[in-house]
Amino acid sequence: MDRNHELLLHLDRLRTTELGVLRIKKNLSLDTDYVVDWCKEKLKQPGASATRKGKNWYAHFDGCILTINADSYTIITAHKEK
Repeated sequence: MDRNHELLLHLDRLRTTELGVLRIKKNLSLDTDYVVDWCKEKLKQPGASATRKGKNWYAHFDGCILTINADSYTIITAHKEK
């Protein structure tokens, strides 16, 4: 949990924009309107990992990648791993 620790400590600050919700739902084929809560639960899973590169966190879990701004903890986008 070394690199993940900082991100996990600030999960309460995790958020996204209205357009972010739509983008994440589309890219991950989600059937929930509670995208941020869904992401928080996924980030807490034992297999989840995150690395910080520059101004963003890149979180990996269940074949998905979240891009999260490291300063504002805003989820920018999400994609399925190829």
